[in-house]
Amino acid sequence: MREKYFRLNNRTFIFMVMIMTFILGLGVSNNSLAKNSVPDSFAELAARQGSAAVNISTTKTVKTTKRLPQFQGREMRDFFGDEFFKHFFGGDPEDTMKQRSLGSGFIVSDDGYILTNNHVVADADEIQVTFSENEKYEAKIIGRDEKTDIALIKIEVDKKITAAKLGDSDKLRIGDWVVAIGNPFGLGNTVTAGIVSAKGRIIGAGPYDNFIQTDASINPGNSGGPLFNLDGEVVGINTAIVAPGGGNVGIGFAIPINMAKSVMSQLKDKGKVVRGWLGVTIQTVTPEIKEKFDLEVTEGALIAEVTKNSPAEKGGLQRGDVITVFDGKKVKEMKFLPSIVAETPVGKKAEVVIVRKGENKKLTIQVGELTEEKAMAGATAPETEEKLGLSVQELTSELAESLSLKDEKGVVVSGVRKGSPASEAGLRRGDLIQEIENELVKNMDDYRGIIKKSSSKKQILMVVMRGGHTSYIVITKKKK
Repeated sequence: MREKYFRLNNRTFIFMVMIMTFILGLGVSNNSLAKNSVPDSFAELAARQGSAAVNISTTKTVKTTKRLPQFQGREMRDFFGDEFFKHFFGGDPEDTMKQRSLGSGFIVSDDGYILTNNHVVADADEIQVTFSENEKYEAKIIGRDEKTDIALIKIEVDKKITAAKLGDSDKLRIGDWVVAIGNPFGLGNTVTAGIVSAKGRIIGAGPYDNFIQTDASINPGNSGGPLFNLDGEVVGINTAIVAPGGGNVGIGFAIPINMAKSVMSQLKDKGKVVRGWLGVTIQTVTPEIKEKFDLEVTEGALIAEVTKNSPAEKGGLQRGDVITVFDGKKVKEMKFLPSIVAETPVGKKAEVVIVRKGENKKLTIQVGELTEEKAMAGATAPETEEKLGLSVQELTSELAESLSLKDEKGVVVSGVRKGSPASEAGLRRGDLIQEIENELVKNMDDYRGIIKKSSSKKQILMVVMRGGHTSYIVITKKKK
């Protein structure tokens, strides 16, 4: 009996040990998770990567105008001439002054290449780079790109210097820790930390906006500096802030390093950026468009217009197609397509997945080169609003000439009643209606016939030309 009692306790003891081990294991695991999720300190990262971040100060010459009695200098010189000023005033009414500004950057190669913002070094006469050890170097511009606000500069060094490791910004998740190092207000080597607040932000800074939003403190002078992940890799270039009071309010924006990589490579090799061109005008897939086009989701970019003789036309793209994948990259929203196309190498045969009349199709399109003369890849058509109070008239030759609509067919909107469904949908006087419910409108007879057939529909789809470009508009009838 006694032996049985001890056996029972031995088993119980072993069972209790197993439970305690499991509980302790969970505790260690949770502690490790907590340690990985919330760093005890950023000191090691700052010490390791601080030397890769640099301060940039620039000087540029700007013209100022002397204030002279009753005349502003420029006006007086225009009136009397330069010789008058030289004789009576001993010089020119226009003075020059040196304007200084501060920014940040980071070393990307051990032979002296440095990445920063274009607006930090644009039009600079002199650029000075200061390292964390207070070493100073004169720098020259290798290349600048205004559209992405990225610049590559170089210093001459007689030794290898520590370069930052570039990471993968696509792997960033909302909520991930990030660390910014820069030169805010001239206070060099300032370290701030925060999280990734959002991705893919459009702030109107340029045609290829795709910013990382962070609450890591970014202030004037941080521009061009690195944004690190916890592995010490650069994942962004600190570029802009929302600062209603002039300082940080917890909303800063950084250019994703993946975008910067391709720009930097071209700036280094060519001194400029060559971008891909598709040749389409696109617009957002709204819930109304989704319903009218029988789409499963409101994703992709709707083609409103295809440029003649463009890569898009040659590759078989048509108005009404919805691009969902371009060159292996998913187009979740219309706003992402311009950047995807721009980053695609010129001449590459890219596979494009589209939805056409409810069916998925694959096309192969050879990407062209974007020039200033060509329409921007992915330029957006005027946005449509949901929601017929309109009058139309025949497109006469006189009207076509006055509206620059030569060789076009359709009917012209002569009036839109305020507050009507047509007004709410975005129609304007002077618009040319070319299609209704996927049927061509060549004249008033076509218009009246198609409108009559569509009278029972709650929504009417139109193709409208405005300013030389076409777009889709959905007019939603008001409920009675």
